[in-house]
Amino acid sequence: MSLSTTDVAAAGSAWVWKPDDAEVVETAEYTILRLPEHVAFDLSVVSFTPTGPLPAAVDAVLDRARAFGPPILDWQVLVGSPAGLAAELAARGGRVKLGLELLAADLSGGTPPLRPPTVDVSLRWATDLATARDAAAVEVTGFGGALPPEERIEATAAKVAKALPAGEGGTVVAYVDGEPAGCGGVSIVDGVARLTGGVVAPPWRGQGVYRAVLAARLSYAATHGATMALVKANSTTSGPILRRTGFTAFGPEPVYAVPLH
Repeated sequence: MSLSTTDVAAAGSAWVWKPDDAEVVETAEYTILRLPEHVAFDLSVVSFTPTGPLPAAVDAVLDRARAFGPPILDWQVLVGSPAGLAAELAARGGRVKLGLELLAADLSGGTPPLRPPTVDVSLRWATDLATARDAAAVEVTGFGGALPPEERIEATAAKVAKALPAGEGGTVVAYVDGEPAGCGGVSIVDGVARLTGGVVAPPWRGQGVYRAVLAARLSYAATHGATMALVKANSTTSGPILRRTGFTAFGPEPVYAVPLH
């Protein structure tokens, strides 16, 4: 199977992030999330499929977002977003706050070969409270925010414990010298392995820990029938690693910070 831009863009647009603890406003044209306090950002547009004129549709989203109160709305411009969306956001004061890109790899023939790490890495799936807590702690070092409440971490571990054997995915944690060094998630939907949250704690960067976490997720995905791996990666950190391991970039997906007040 060769991956086309159309197929990858469609898979990326179908990937709508809606955490269980987020406040969700969803219409036929857009989805807005108000994230809990432990997440590093407040308000985000995670889907946008306007049916009418683009400027009016953008204004409708911004008007609804203002009701939440935060001063900034994060809005990601996807490869499959309407043409002209970036210009509309910029015209309203939006500025790029995070440079992401859409990358994909063909898994129909198996997983790409990855170099082993240069340190001794052990891997555990976060199906218990302690491992899930370690994953959350590593994510904070890379993405900011704060640790979720203990009950939230426990619920996440229980969810992974159920989803993992069912072939739906989970979070894997890498340990070096017994310390949590990196983690990353994978969920499998309609044959697409959506890779999320790949991060390595600062002391262990540059030693192949990211590749070890990636290899575990890709192996799991291929074993459970995924034919495409998809990542919305930071273009300056994980993006170069992924391209070296066989992923192809299909276009930028920048996140704009749009002022609301």
